[in-house]
Amino acid sequence: MGAYAEYVLPRIVNRSCGLRELAPLREQVCAGLHGQVVELGFGSGLNVPFYPAGVASVRAVEPADLGWRLASERVAAATVPVERAGLDGQALPFPDDAFDCALSTWTMCTIPDIAAALTEVRRVLVPGGTLHFVEHGLAPDEKVRAWQNRLNPVQKRLFGGCHLNRDIRGLVTDAGFEIRDAESFYGEHAPRFLVAQTLGVAMSP
Repeated sequence: MGAYAEYVLPRIVNRSCGLRELAPLREQVCAGLHGQVVELGFGSGLNVPFYPAGVASVRAVEPADLGWRLASERVAAATVPVERAGLDGQALPFPDDAFDCALSTWTMCTIPDIAAALTEVRRVLVPGGTLHFVEHGLAPDEKVRAWQNRLNPVQKRLFGGCHLNRDIRGLVTDAGFEIRDAESFYGEHAPRFLVAQTLGVAMSP
């Protein structure tokens, strides 16, 4: 991991993903989490204040040491145990059927082999377990998609491999999940190619 990715990018992500207008989306995607939870791309712990009362514990998967350090105050204030327990979403260090729920917020865009990561999530979820996600990705409008495809190489270079044009619904269903509820929309206060969002819950059969 280079100096930019190790020392600069986690601070950029903490600032950009910590915007006030994203709080309602975090609250919505965390609703319904319960039991044992694994969170992919834990980052600086921005979801911690939104964990509902039904959550028993959280295992945090986060590759960036600085991201975990930035999360220290939120983790200390958490009402449930939060433990950093993995560095790579593509190879989760947990046994099969270990979790009731998984959480991913603006993370699927950056994992290099997202198909492998989603397969791992299915493996560690109990049958009937749920994946809660809010992600930016492929826009519903052709003109916006054209800009996403055009700008994707620049986006990946500047933001740690982040893709603008991943088909979130398609990736989740291709991994064998059954989407139970999902909505797609554009966020505010940024160009549409950056803020085409999908928020939903998918079940592992």
